[in-house]
Amino acid sequence: MKAYIPEAVFREYDIRGLADTEITAAFAYCLAQAYASMLPEHEIQPVVVGRDVRLSGLALQQAVVQGLMDAGLDVLDVGMVPTPLVYYALYAQKAAGCIVVTASHNPASYNGFKLMIGQRSFHGEDIQHLKHVMQQHVKVEGLRKGQVRSLDIVPAYADFVVGDCPLQRPLKVVIDAGNGPSGYIAEPLYQRLGCEVVPLHCEPDGSFPNHHPDPTVVENMQDIAIMVKQTSADIGIAYDGDGDRIGVVDEKGEIIWGDMLLLLLARELLLTHPGVTIISEIKSSQLLYDDIRTHGGTAVMWRTGHSPMKSKMKETNALLAGEMSGHFFFADRFYGFDDAIYAGARLMQLLAAQNKPLSALLDGVPKRFSTVEIRVDCPDALKFELVENAKIYFSKDDCEIITIDGMRLTYTYGWSLLRASNTQPALVMRYEAIDETLLKVMQDRMESWVQAYLLDHKVAVTFD
Repeated sequence: MKAYIPEAVFREYDIRGLADTEITAAFAYCLAQAYASMLPEHEIQPVVVGRDVRLSGLALQQAVVQGLMDAGLDVLDVGMVPTPLVYYALYAQKAAGCIVVTASHNPASYNGFKLMIGQRSFHGEDIQHLKHVMQQHVKVEGLRKGQVRSLDIVPAYADFVVGDCPLQRPLKVVIDAGNGPSGYIAEPLYQRLGCEVVPLHCEPDGSFPNHHPDPTVVENMQDIAIMVKQTSADIGIAYDGDGDRIGVVDEKGEIIWGDMLLLLLARELLLTHPGVTIISEIKSSQLLYDDIRTHGGTAVMWRTGHSPMKSKMKETNALLAGEMSGHFFFADRFYGFDDAIYAGARLMQLLAAQNKPLSALLDGVPKRFSTVEIRVDCPDALKFELVENAKIYFSKDDCEIITIDGMRLTYTYGWSLLRASNTQPALVMRYEAIDETLLKVMQDRMESWVQAYLLDHKVAVTFD
């Protein structure tokens, strides 16, 4: 029986859809077979396979393993771990590639896949090619049956992080795993670093019973903010559903967003690597880019998305990159992929070297007024067309237009952003200005145009 291959699940950076209807065991087997056909001929190295905590994950992982073995490939099964530990196993074992069964921070009813071929990020045209091969339903049979071996990668990973990130003083840290797979690894690892760890929602549970595992949403950070204040902790660190994104609150329980975390990490890196290239995305504050240059670094603004970020790092030899969403990529002492547990250790190392609280590390950064990332539903068939028409409309403004990823309008007093999401049917907007009045002017102008455009195309829209 041929697998159902729905077009909509093939995204820019990964593959995601509803488990049991769009993402099925037959789909997973077909994906593994198609992936095997994209590897070098006569590949002898194994493929690493792992999964997150989702209830549908085990059956999908088993189907992936079977598809790879039938194609003649050996498999290293790392079991249920955060996505970065699958990547770590790939590098440590010099594997042929990896397949992770995960839907990241999507609701519990979803599942999907992240992939790599060798140490190369798998996205864009790779995913479209994979879809094309899957649609052919070609059976890939190896000259022999592949073998599967279980691998517990956690001890080696923990030893690496503990050895790489010693702390100058002990810290008290609250961690919130959102019932994803990161908590059971981060808690003992951070304890080995000398921290007193207060765990929240660290029991793996694919139904996500406490809150959605997405640290970019303010309401999902309330439990950790309260606990940090109640326990007088130095820092709070939250993880997303598969452990590649981090959320942070300071000792006051205030969220520090990704661009300001990157600013702190960049300053630290530039002390030992002057002039190095540091990359962030189109949604990040202008303060970040200005601060990197002020401290002697080379700042690069790039497209949103973990796969484009990793590719751009290799192209520019950047040692650090980061996004608003909490993806952080370290290439100075690490492998250049996004890992929330490791990012938390690096941030704690930075904090422990200071004799001041986390909130004080941003003292002296100029005051700006900004919004959070705003998402507005928009059909996939319309979102890119809308952004292209916005570029034409706003080109008459007295501003610089940056078009590497949607449209960022840079005025003398601030900037506004409009882009199409690559992971869902939505538009993404963000604004930053020197005062609240100008912020509102930019926001009202952009949202009025977007609303009018959508209504003209018979799409209802509301802005929170």
